[in-house]
Amino acid sequence: MAAVLFDFSGTLFRIESTDAWLRATLDGAGIALPAPEFARTARALHAAGALPGGAPPLRVPGKLSGVWEVRDESSELHRAAYTGLSRQVPLPGSGLHDALYERHMTPDAWRPYPDAAEVLDTLRGRGVAVGVVSNIGWDLRPVFRAHGLDRYVDTYVLSYEHGIRKPDARLFSAACDALGAEPVETLMVGDDRGADGGAAALGCSVHFVDHLPVAERPAGLRPVLDLVP
Repeated sequence: MAAVLFDFSGTLFRIESTDAWLRATLDGAGIALPAPEFARTARALHAAGALPGGAPPLRVPGKLSGVWEVRDESSELHRAAYTGLSRQVPLPGSGLHDALYERHMTPDAWRPYPDAAEVLDTLRGRGVAVGVVSNIGWDLRPVFRAHGLDRYVDTYVLSYEHGIRKPDARLFSAACDALGAEPVETLMVGDDRGADGGAAALGCSVHFVDHLPVAERPAGLRPVLDLVP
């Protein structure tokens, strides 16, 4: 393999829990909720699927169905989709829905999987090019920089910057072109069989990992090294 492409959320990094997300946002706004109310609010946000990178919504309201389907094609659509979901849940302060959205884009809201640095460093040592291909509505590069992983990434191909989203083969093609790698010499690693599996249509090999909390997946990326001699 000449190159490996990685998904971001659920593959190299994992978003914080809904409880931690809500707690950090409320703390930043100087708002305290009684424990029962906090728990109810966190459960409602979780069910609404309001945390990007977290659990999917149990139900997308009809008025949001259109924007939900194309949410990763621009930053405006992404924000509208997720703040629309969070607005289903009453919050104790004006602006908190936008504050929640802003929180999820901060490096502190994300943790790399325990073996991410090891795997990326090993690939770099083997001379393998690395790209990140993500369906996303914001610039994730600062997250990689803050956690010390940016030095391993040769290119980022983000859906909102191209106006298309996985599984569209054009996104994977753009990554291969940026790395100077042929698809047949490229491995795509992701957690979403529908989205990340689209790389197979281009001729890439595909390997899937489980989208689990960080503590529950200490070595899920290491099998990648067996696929890249």
